[in-house]
Amino acid sequence: MSGATSGRSEAIIERMHALHPKLIDLSLGRLEALLGKLGHPERMLPPVVHVAGTNGKGSTCAFLRAIGEAAGRRVHVYTSPHLVRFHERIRLAGQLVGEDALSDALEEVERVNGDTPITVFEITTAVALLLFSRVPADLLVLEVGLGGRFDATNVVASPAATAIASISMDHMEFLGDTIGKIAFEKAGIIKPGVPCATGRQQPEALSVIAARAAELGAPLLARDAAWRMERAGTAHRYTDAAGEITIPELGLRGAHQPDNAGIAIAALRAWNPAWLNEDAIIRGAAAAEWPARMQRLRGRLAPPAPWELWLDGGHNAGAGQALAATLEEFRDRPLHLVIGMKQGKTAAGFMAPILPLATSVRAVSEPGQHLAMPVEDIIAASGGVAKPGPDVRAALRRIQAEEAPGRVLICGSLYLAGEVLKLD
Repeated sequence: MSGATSGRSEAIIERMHALHPKLIDLSLGRLEALLGKLGHPERMLPPVVHVAGTNGKGSTCAFLRAIGEAAGRRVHVYTSPHLVRFHERIRLAGQLVGEDALSDALEEVERVNGDTPITVFEITTAVALLLFSRVPADLLVLEVGLGGRFDATNVVASPAATAIASISMDHMEFLGDTIGKIAFEKAGIIKPGVPCATGRQQPEALSVIAARAAELGAPLLARDAAWRMERAGTAHRYTDAAGEITIPELGLRGAHQPDNAGIAIAALRAWNPAWLNEDAIIRGAAAAEWPARMQRLRGRLAPPAPWELWLDGGHNAGAGQALAATLEEFRDRPLHLVIGMKQGKTAAGFMAPILPLATSVRAVSEPGQHLAMPVEDIIAASGGVAKPGPDVRAALRRIQAEEAPGRVLICGSLYLAGEVLKLD
């Protein structure tokens, strides 16, 4: 793909930023009007599993896709944000959208929209829905961008199932300042009579979700009530009303991933239990992949053995707690953290659970990182524990020169993760 060709879609998306003064303006009206002009592609989709949550919704989408594909099905996927290229957000029947198809759809939607005010996420969601409506598939895995109730993806009125991953405090300026308020926004994807699968939630969040599901007559598939996921030696045992499945391996690493895998299985089995068999669930759970979720890096950035380099994009208090549970498995060797965060995030809340597990901590701010938090602010939020990186490459050099060999984890931001993947 030539540089000129790959830049075509980027140029169109950049033009779209001028259509609305805000990057985020949660509403459905603008997108519904545009979809009407496009012939309502949101009404011509394959069966949809709509996924919300604060942490884990991307991983849940990865399990949904992998299990669907292991069953021999064609699966569309829509996720955000991307890490390196926008094309990562749209997967058509198993393949990332091509540059020509993406650019052509962008130009079509841009032409139909004209100068009407609309956010970039809304117009790119219209592009994705248009593409999904034109390419045959058996399933569409649709990830919420922000919240749920007024998120652009919530224009899909009749999904086959919904799924809500772990809810914690994040994006409070848009969603509210309590777990209950945030859960109310996430529960906005629940539809009348449509099954909703959810995993472990704080009691306040689960109460809100359960109330909304009851109000709409939506069967609620809550963990430990409708389904269970338990350790069985080195494997995991999934159980629901349809039976029990022993899953030897999960493709995604982390103490929180069995919950995400269970949500995916529960949602698919509630929608169409005949659609996949036990073998597809086992093979799909093992095949799931999702970049920057406890990903082992082995490229140009990775230090030589016996060092290990890992990458994770979690960036809020809930993600910090989940990451800490995973890092308990790393106690056998020194752990060195390289932390870079986005402005506006609660750095102290993210770092509090993981700092006690670290041998050393470096604060970084990559030059290309979107709205990178200054190194000084990260150090202050760490209580002075962190030292300046000041960027990833310098931090890795200093760790190797000054610290005992062990594992290095770069974490704190999906935007930082994208920059790291470009370097690696």
